[in-house]
Formats: sequence, structure tokens, C-alpha cells
Amino acid sequence: MKRKERTEILIQGSSTIAKDFAKEIEMRYTVTVIQQPENGLVLLKARETAKKSLFYLGEILVTECKVQIYDSIGIGIVKGHQEELAYCLAVIDAAYQADLLETRVWSHILEKEKENIQKNRQELQQSILRTKVSFETMDVQ
Repeated sequence: MKRKERTEILIQGSSTIAKDFAKEIEMRYTVTVIQQPENGLVLLKARETAKKSLFYLGEILVTECKVQIYDSIGIGIVKGHQEELAYCLAVIDAAYQADLLETRVWSHILEKEKENIQKNRQELQQSILRTKVSFETMDVQ
């Protein structure tokens, strides 16, 4: 599983998964905080649909954190003011960068959470579609 997909699952899924993973690593390894969770601003890129050109839509508040496990550095960046989640993401990223044994077990848990996220999205989509109004006209013969 790639870093982007893993991070999306951890952010969109249950928050307890990221906390549990980070706690598991903290109990077994020395985690050195390089950068405490702090707020920052990131420019948001968007693509204009007609000409397909990129432009900056505006700024987004993010919380970012950097930690180190052995020689591996992990980065956690999350939208909004979420210090704990940014820290947990950084610890998890560092664990994957260091190729720790615990990360091999996590893949199964992340796959299950991915299925839950997809199921919840489908249920939301279905509930939205139930309210959709049909504007079809009567056929006159």
C-alpha cells in the first residue's frame, strides 16, 4: 500500500486506528519529535475546467508534525487544527519508512477500514440519490 492511500485511509477512517498504531510504536521504539505539531498554511491548487490550467484557489490551514524513529523521518500533515492526528500520522509514516515489523500487520487492518469507508460512501450516495427529483415529462402518443 502506498503512502498516499494509507494516509487517506487513516484520515478518513476511524480516528482510533491511527491512535492505536502510534501508541503501539511508542511503546516499543524511541520516537524523537523533530517538529512539534504546529499550524501552517498551504496553497490549494485547482484546475480550471475549460482551459485545463492550474491556479491557486486559496490557502488551507494545516497541522504538520515530524518525528524520527531510528534514522527514518516521518511526516504527518492534516487539514485543520488536529495536532494529535498529525502526530499519529508522523509516527506511522516513520514506522513505515523504518520498515518496522508492526507495519506488516497493519495492512490487513487498513484494507478493512478502506472497505468500511467505501461502504459508508455508497450508503451516503444512496441516501442522496433517494432525494433526487426526476424531471421527466410524459410521453404523448
